[in-house]
Amino acid sequence: MRNTRNIICITLGLFVLQNCSDDETATTQPEENTTLGSSYNGTRLKVLSIEPNISEDATYTWKLGTEIVGNEKVLGFVSDQAGTYNLTLEIKTASATKTFYTTVNIKQETVSYTKYISQVFDYLPAVGQFVNQLPTYVTGDSQTDMVVKAGQELVGKESGIISLGGFGGYVIFGFDHTIINKSNARDFKILGNGFAGSSEPGIILVAYDKNKNGKPDDDEWYEIAGSEYNNSNTIKNYVITYQKPVVENNQPNDEYIKWFDNQGNSGYKVKNAYHNQSYYPLWYQQNELQFTGTLLPSNYTQNNTTGYWTGKQYAYGYADNASNTSEDSNIDIDWAVDKNGNSIKLMGIDFIKVYTGINQEAGWLGEISTEVTGAYDLHIK
Repeated sequence: MRNTRNIICITLGLFVLQNCSDDETATTQPEENTTLGSSYNGTRLKVLSIEPNISEDATYTWKLGTEIVGNEKVLGFVSDQAGTYNLTLEIKTASATKTFYTTVNIKQETVSYTKYISQVFDYLPAVGQFVNQLPTYVTGDSQTDMVVKAGQELVGKESGIISLGGFGGYVIFGFDHTIINKSNARDFKILGNGFAGSSEPGIILVAYDKNKNGKPDDDEWYEIAGSEYNNSNTIKNYVITYQKPVVENNQPNDEYIKWFDNQGNSGYKVKNAYHNQSYYPLWYQQNELQFTGTLLPSNYTQNNTTGYWTGKQYAYGYADNASNTSEDSNIDIDWAVDKNGNSIKLMGIDFIKVYTGINQEAGWLGEISTEVTGAYDLHIK
């Protein structure tokens, strides 16, 4: 597909690259360069990790043509078109800036991909009125059993529903292909049970399989910076601890499950009259359940006249925040940031984590808890 004597026009999900020079120099490596391999081979819609061999501190700029496609040491390269692509890497150190070149050869896959969730890797809810019910816990179930049950609800087109409980409760799932980050477009949708006046926003994290071990690892996550990321009332690195109740009964209880956080606050999760099972995940063997993440401002308010509670929808970037039919529940990978809040350039993602982003009791409605009913790639039809 690539020839230095021809005019080319490559369409790559994220970019349209046009090169119109008869005298272009081929992207061959200098003989002394061992920083990059001369070429790499991959498959369409599967992320390919490309890592330069350099140990000193540096900044990295990966380019496809004139477009920047990565700004970390390891590039997760992915394409939705089979063909050959020429990459440029600029490495800037304290002493010099050097440029290196490599070629990526992408072949057609031999299987058919599905746009829906293909696997659930982990599931652990915080406390909540639907915990042990969505999905159903049966005495003797282990953490592994509950992950399997969450997968039975979320994998594929005909999905069910799981509850993440209060702040921090999470689910991690993945796809049988890499979801491409396309320019000026939202890339995937997370389904919930939100509707106008009933938004229970969940924080979204994304990752690609950087080390190619087939599973998401703790050091691979990037947070989707939704509309409230820079809100002065949003708390980063929020930590909450829930204490397992000593006594369980079927009666409503305003001081049911004790919690405290790293902001000096404490309180109780309430057991209401509508759900009388244990709200603490019964398969979790520890007496304390702790979660860390980004805490969003409480979004539920009560009408003093009617007594009804209303959950404000945030503008964008969260799960279970807008209705499934709304484009507001579509997510753009370009919203991803690193742990320091810096915008990160990702060509695609393999894994998604969702956790409840609110710590609030809404009276008779109970705790605010994100629910997930599925997810899919917006670019696969």
